[in-house]
Amino acid sequence: MYNIATLNKISPVGLGRLTDQYKITEDMNSSDGILVRSQDMLSMEFSQSLLAIARAGAGVNNIPVDRCAEEGIVVFNTPGANANAVKELVLAGIFLGARNIPDAITWSYGLVGNEDVSKAVEKGKSQFAGTEIKGKTLGVIGLGAIGVSVANAAEKLGMKVIGNDPYITLHAAHNLSNTIPVVHSLEELLPNCDYVSIHVPAMDKTKGMINKDTIALMKDGITFLNFSRDKLVNDDDMLVALASGKIKKYITDFPNNKLVGKEGVICIPHLGASTEEAEDNCAVMAAEELMDYIENGNITNSVNFPACSLGPVNGTRVCVLNKNIPAMLSAITGAVSDLDLNINNLLNKSKGDYACTLVDIDGTVTEADVASKLNIPGIIKIRVISK
Repeated sequence: MYNIATLNKISPVGLGRLTDQYKITEDMNSSDGILVRSQDMLSMEFSQSLLAIARAGAGVNNIPVDRCAEEGIVVFNTPGANANAVKELVLAGIFLGARNIPDAITWSYGLVGNEDVSKAVEKGKSQFAGTEIKGKTLGVIGLGAIGVSVANAAEKLGMKVIGNDPYITLHAAHNLSNTIPVVHSLEELLPNCDYVSIHVPAMDKTKGMINKDTIALMKDGITFLNFSRDKLVNDDDMLVALASGKIKKYITDFPNNKLVGKEGVICIPHLGASTEEAEDNCAVMAAEELMDYIENGNITNSVNFPACSLGPVNGTRVCVLNKNIPAMLSAITGAVSDLDLNINNLLNKSKGDYACTLVDIDGTVTEADVASKLNIPGIIKIRVISK
């Protein structure tokens, strides 16, 4: 029996994917896996029994990813599971800005008690006249699952779309409409856009990437949309640009004290992935990732270890998480040989500073046996799975 701890409210549809080998627990110290949404885990301490954390969503800035890697805890996310939900809200944001809908609705609320509302509407509606999005150019920064979905949908609505992603994957390129050009720098993208939507992960190198310098590259009077992460935009520089008219509207899913109530800012209360369907999809994917790793040692959609899979275990599998340093693979295979075990199948993958090795063997062995032969620097965690 495996123990799974849940932080936040996890969709029952996702929890329903857990088989009878799993038990939901509130005891973090006894858990083999954790399912989490947005709860802050950065200061949490983890037990040695913890194998993996699965984030039911794409962003993992609430999880100490690097520390988890050092401790041999695989961190998963669920890319693409909430892509449609975010895409739909981005499109709604574009329409909100183009047609001045929030200001118009607020003004309409003020008509309560007016003796002739219809007459007041006809007299006052011109102040909210907007523009159509057809024929306007949308720039999409970041072409992951969400960015590609936004780009394709906007093109179908009649917008001209330009993508930007210097690290676009083959999968993303395949899914992107073949009529959408992709440029590899913001210098090529920003001067040509009426709207810009950003969809990149929050990390040190992307923090504040939208600032006075990148804003200076933009066409005057654009609308900027941020449904990705708050840290991507320098709020002070954005407010200066709004005050000067350089940026017409800033539409964001991340309200804060600086932005709420400011002229030109449309704040949405972090609703990007807040749909029943997205929460179900994310929870299902997270649960399935956890089970596949716990039961088979396979890694899919990890943010700190490489993708590595030999399919279901049929016999005995040795799973090793280790630092990506020279001679580790030979040390692992040598340890198996020293135990007089035959290797049926082997897969070794690396990602940055870390690697994963899966070895299917004849016979049986214990984790202690393997550890005795692999007592060397760079080995992080050893598991033996038998079925």
